Amino acid sequence: MINDIPKIDLHCHLDGSVRPETIIELAKKHNIEIPSYEKGTIMKFLVAPADCKSLVDYLKVFDIPKKVMQTEDALRRITFELYEDAAKENVKYMEVRFAPMMHTFKGLALNEVIESVVKGVKDAEEKYDIRGSIILCCMRNQSEDDAFKVIEAGREFLGKGVAAIDLCAAELDNFCDKFERVAKYAKSIGYRITIHAGETGVGINVYDAVTKLAAERIGHGVYIKDCDKAYKIVKENNITLEMCPTSNVQTKAVHSIEEHPFKKFYDNGIKVTVNTDNRTVSNTDMLKECRILFDDFKLSNDDYRKIYLNSVNAAFADDKTKEWLLTF
Repeated sequence: MINDIPKIDLHCHLDGSVRPETIIELAKKHNIEIPSYEKGTIMKFLVAPADCKSLVDYLKVFDIPKKVMQTEDALRRITFELYEDAAKENVKYMEVRFAPMMHTFKGLALNEVIESVVKGVKDAEEKYDIRGSIILCCMRNQSEDDAFKVIEAGREFLGKGVAAIDLCAAELDNFCDKFERVAKYAKSIGYRITIHAGETGVGINVYDAVTKLAAERIGHGVYIKDCDKAYKIVKENNITLEMCPTSNVQTKAVHSIEEHPFKKFYDNGIKVTVNTDNRTVSNTDMLKECRILFDDFKLSNDDYRKIYLNSVNAAFADDKTKEWLLTF
């Protein structure tokens, strides 16, 4: 049954979702040193351990994929393969996000990085029954100037694959203040806005993301459970939460699936969606995440349909794509 239901993934990181076989092949091709060239062994370095101490600990495993994601061909291939894998899970629409700055270490220009990912999405759309959009991430530990550079580089691709911006990396207190001008400018030229916030115990960051950065969606948002101010603005403004149950346990946003607030949020009328976050790093896919909804959160088919509709409504897709998604 889970295999057959239509799925939407609104929160999936490209560099956290690379096939291990592809990492090995690209490393050999480009003479890149990695800890092992054997799949069983390299997986130990690509999958975050279940006993991660924190989000910072979880993020360490991204170093290896980034090493092989520094050419146009590699970026295009990895993007295509991600959508190919998702299509086989009956994912009908996926928004992939990545930080262009992290793929310029071998000389690629920002626009070349972005164009390569756009091409990968288009390749998959031509071959499979799936549609996609791209979210450009700015790193919270980088400068405001770098964020503006990413936004400008992606501007020519707005409406041609690129749809939105995000802020990601380790969650800092009051990070929104630093990026108010960036978000305001991005919105003025047509970007949609989703922001990672409330993932690591700082619930007030969600409130700030909505009020200061005009976030339409929140990546994770787990910790609104401990911040009345954030909870209220999310509910009253119909802000959609991009929740990622497996990842949230790994990063210690929650200590177990049983403690996850997804079901409580859903029951209280919060617009929740289910997503993978990082397929390789969290050793997950949309089949596993949907299984959690049914088996652990005890949601019904009708509940799932409402969550699917939440995803359609919150998607940074055009009207034609949304109409198509409603046919399933």
